[in-house]
Amino acid sequence: MKLGAIEAGGTKFVCGIADEKGNILERVSFPTETPEITLQKVYDFFKNKGVEAIGVGSFGPIDPNPNSETYGYITKTPKRYWSNFNLIGELQKNLNIPMAFDTDVNGAALGEATWGSAKGLKNCLYLTIGTGIGGGALVSEKLVHGMLHPEMGHIFIRRHQSDSYVGKCPFHKDCFEGLASGPAIEERWGVKASELPIDHEAWKLEAYYLAQALVNYILTISPEKIILGGGVMKQSQLFPLIRKNVKEMLNDYVQTKEILENIDDYIVYPGLGDNAGLLGCIALALNI
Repeated sequence: MKLGAIEAGGTKFVCGIADEKGNILERVSFPTETPEITLQKVYDFFKNKGVEAIGVGSFGPIDPNPNSETYGYITKTPKRYWSNFNLIGELQKNLNIPMAFDTDVNGAALGEATWGSAKGLKNCLYLTIGTGIGGGALVSEKLVHGMLHPEMGHIFIRRHQSDSYVGKCPFHKDCFEGLASGPAIEERWGVKASELPIDHEAWKLEAYYLAQALVNYILTISPEKIILGGGVMKQSQLFPLIRKNVKEMLNDYVQTKEILENIDDYIVYPGLGDNAGLLGCIALALNI
């Protein structure tokens, strides 16, 4: 069985083909340009490949409600050319095979629960910390949807007393994404996050904001595993700082082994590595 994946990111698209066991057979990536240019590359990749279904995980906000008139749309987004774009409708015109549609981070959460760090668990949280911040959650073996879909990157958190940075989010300024995304780090410190030394004060501040958000998610959806991906989380020195802050902020209020004894195995990097998003889309296709 051959399944297709379209990981539609705001910076790049990743397309791939895998089998039902999550073995990647082929993959390609290219920059996200205008819809016309970008989707033509998608069509060219899948032409004559014989895939039976495709999972599409997209940057958002999106409309994932099959009963909605705008199902399959990327809705209001600051990404130029893509606001109110009927992504699934356009893909179906050219590919005409069954498709599943969700946020890229919900897909990644499902991928990690199927083949990665959360395999065998009924509840997990996946966050990506990069160009933006997004979160997907699996609760009682189901991806979280409701009025729309989770927008975990835009929660409001307490500003550190030493931080006067105004915030990068074009909608909220100093929400979680506005204070802790990759572009926020770069604008605050004047260099890309990847260029900062590992002992730079930026990482203590970043861990403070990330830990605050995780505490909020722990207290609301009680995940059995928290997985942190995205470009910023390639800075492995962040993980011990985040874990330490989470324990201190919870202050023994949550009495579980995951927090008190095994936090190193509770807050982790994706088991699927850079393939979490792509295999998340494969998992979406597998569940059609």
